[in-house]
Amino acid sequence: MTRRLAQVAKKVGVSEATVSRVLNGKPGVSEATRQSVLTALDVLGYERPTQLRGERARLVGLVLPELQNPIFPAFAEVIGGALAQQGLTPVLCTQTKGGVSEADYVDLLLQQQVSGVVFAGGLFAQADAPHDHYHQLAERNIPVVLINASIKGLNFPCVSCDDAVAVEQAWRHLASLGHERIGLVLGPGDHVPSRRKLEAARAMVEAAGGELPDEYVVRSIFSLEGGQAAATRLLERGVTGIVCASDPLALGAIRAARRRGLSVPSQVSVVGYDDSAFMNCTEPPLSTVRQPIEAMGRAAVELLCAQISGTQTDPGELLFEPELVVRGSTAPPPTV
Repeated sequence: MTRRLAQVAKKVGVSEATVSRVLNGKPGVSEATRQSVLTALDVLGYERPTQLRGERARLVGLVLPELQNPIFPAFAEVIGGALAQQGLTPVLCTQTKGGVSEADYVDLLLQQQVSGVVFAGGLFAQADAPHDHYHQLAERNIPVVLINASIKGLNFPCVSCDDAVAVEQAWRHLASLGHERIGLVLGPGDHVPSRRKLEAARAMVEAAGGELPDEYVVRSIFSLEGGQAAATRLLERGVTGIVCASDPLALGAIRAARRRGLSVPSQVSVVGYDDSAFMNCTEPPLSTVRQPIEAMGRAAVELLCAQISGTQTDPGELLFEPELVVRGSTAPPPTV
């Protein structure tokens, strides 16, 4: 007990006597200090006293599918900073293959009595994936915000980049350069943002009186290697421009072109999606469609805090406008 008091006191920057008063429900402690002590207990992994367990911690789960794609650490940085400004402590939950699952993380977060959860990418973006743990959060009335996809049947507010606008910007850019054979590298078939991108591309081509051939659409896991394999198939089919559903996929596409002895951008043009870190440092610098990460992350935190405070929030989806960033990976197609 003495060790626990000392650790919590050091974490918060108060005396052990103050910590003891909080744990024993004694008066003479400000609400801010009281909440800081309770949060420190949660962060350090100590159980709250029985009489205090009914209160939710000032913790917020931030659940990410991975950290290898730079877009997710970028979201984590923005969201974590915005939560801290609201007096909330983010608990980062990152899935690993063969490790803790998203559902397991939800169980752990519920045990910690978190104030809310933000999901940035994950199983909710896959229509055919199990969604039982999201229903569990809804049944417990835990505030939840989703980023870049929504779940049918659950009234969770959602913050998304407009996938339709993103693919239109990339497609029109390549078409304006003179590309006619444009291919798409997308995520798995049940990946909701990829579905939206495909629908938008088909609608745009049909509106222009054409048709997007099925062989110009290839699906892949979200990785550099997946992008390379998918782009290799597209290059075999004669495409000169490739629109990708993420920056790592686009980097894989550039590698595929080079492995075939093709130059980017003089023979093949590639457009990514996200404008994640260091995409201006690649060779060539990657043309990509930028997600407004700062605005989206802060909006997600605002929606979460509104729910935590008991304010009624619209369960709809906030769509944010992306921005085409033209760099060195796109150019007119080769002349025959």
